[in-house]
Amino acid sequence: MPNYIFKLSDKVTRKSVSYHNRFGIKIAADLYLPKDFDESKKHAAVIIGAPYGGVKEQGSGIYAQNMAERGFVALAFDPSYNGYSGGEPRHLSSPDLFVEDFSAAVDYVGTRPFVYRNQIGAIGMCGSGGFAISAAQVDRRIKAIATISMYDISRAQSNGFKDSFTEEDRNTVLDAIAEQRYAEFEGNPPALTERGAPIGFDDNTDPIGREFGEFYSTPRGYHPNSITQFTVTSSMSFMNFPLLTYIKSISPRPILFIMGEHAHSRYFSEDAYELAAEPKELYIVPNAGHVDLYDKTDVIPFDKLEAFFTENLK
Repeated sequence: MPNYIFKLSDKVTRKSVSYHNRFGIKIAADLYLPKDFDESKKHAAVIIGAPYGGVKEQGSGIYAQNMAERGFVALAFDPSYNGYSGGEPRHLSSPDLFVEDFSAAVDYVGTRPFVYRNQIGAIGMCGSGGFAISAAQVDRRIKAIATISMYDISRAQSNGFKDSFTEEDRNTVLDAIAEQRYAEFEGNPPALTERGAPIGFDDNTDPIGREFGEFYSTPRGYHPNSITQFTVTSSMSFMNFPLLTYIKSISPRPILFIMGEHAHSRYFSEDAYELAAEPKELYIVPNAGHVDLYDKTDVIPFDKLEAFFTENLK
């Protein structure tokens, strides 16, 4: 049985659902509805993507539940090859696949008889922030987008954190991936990256790793499907395919960038905000870090999200 890191609200109902994306992969998702939901009427919907390495029983479920409490149809899903979604080998990631998962979620909610097809929005947390934006660039059914503690995974993989990679660094990574591809082609099991959220961290642990570890590697956010590792060879695709090339084309649909004041990832949201065309907004949560916005419901600006989607999904 899935173990959720949060208690189900008595104001909503949650239903496990599944559907297939265009690659034929079965996607596992949770549909959240207000408790006294009237299926004879149509409603606005919001789809929520998990942080890179996360699953629907964690932060994206918290967001879906809170949006359902505010009257929205809300869907949280596991990415392809991860969580309870299908796909082999496990823990593979890909920019095209993870962007497609947002469009597949739109396919699902947009075919529910109680959802207005022209009133569908998306929330992307951490890495899903970049995937949600990338999906909206080509999927005009997504009418409004909010990102939470956004990461641009393609940029991070290609350039290193805060664009620290040299060309030599990048080539070293690519050469290692090439050798791993040979090994796996010859029958070796897929190699996984190191955990993004270390276990057994202490004061000497890298601060960013510790921040992730305090969530994913403790009872606060632990889920067995969320190992914060991906196949090593997945990085090659991200290093070749940028996510935000056509961000300006989202206009006149609005984008809301939400980030913590002290988030190590601020530069991703700030730079994407500069690249985007109007209407756009950069909303800074005082005294919050990156991971604070995953699960701290007293910090997450749900009223802001409710106002944003109420205004723009009508």
